[in-house]
Amino acid sequence: MKLPTLPALALLIGLGTAQAAELTVSAAASLNNAFQELAPAFEAAHPGTKLQYNFAASGALLQQIAKGAPVDVFVSADQATMDQAQAQGLVKREQRRNVVSNSLVLIVPAASTQQPRSLGDLAQPAYQRVAIGLPASVPVGRYTQQVLQAAGLWTAIEPRMIGANNVRQALDYVARGEVDAGFVYATDAALVPGKVKVALTVPTAEPILYPAAPVAGSAQPELAQRFVQWLLTPPAQAVLARHGFGQPR
Repeated sequence: MKLPTLPALALLIGLGTAQAAELTVSAAASLNNAFQELAPAFEAAHPGTKLQYNFAASGALLQQIAKGAPVDVFVSADQATMDQAQAQGLVKREQRRNVVSNSLVLIVPAASTQQPRSLGDLAQPAYQRVAIGLPASVPVGRYTQQVLQAAGLWTAIEPRMIGANNVRQALDYVARGEVDAGFVYATDAALVPGKVKVALTVPTAEPILYPAAPVAGSAQPELAQRFVQWLLTPPAQAVLARHGFGQPR
């Protein structure tokens, strides 16, 4: 059998490389663990595909995409950030899909002897430091601000706020006992049950829904659309549910 020449071998290698598709997904920080588990299943269902993740606060991810970051799929932790992406022409309305739901909780360090029974308790002297995502860029911070404003508590608690750049940072502050309480998603609190306690599940005026959409400038538009649709399949939803996420409504 005649072996391929070096130029022919290089061509074959090049063709194999060209067939591989890399899909970059920028997703809200709270999706980190669940999406990491999802990656092998998606890659197995789409041979030659490699998922690359970028996790951060939704607002920070939007800024990156707006500045031209090479992103194929955007998954936000709130509707408002995706609305901004749509208004800027970065995603298309008809391609948006709500993929999971979540809930807001108030947590305290596991070793804490104080546990608030209501949001109003946060105004007591025992709670001098409260971790809250920065409302300008972190959806969980916006949900928190809206809840506290509706309860007439924002003015009292804002001076005690320890701003977090994303929900995982707020979780870390509480888990390490660096603050007296903090607001995170239920899925985040469940990651460190031995380090934090859920004091309250906090109702929000609007359901916490995570929208996903292909980015208009994606180099892999069809694959990006398939990923968004795949998130709604029973196998993907089963993994997300295992991490505490609810089904989209």
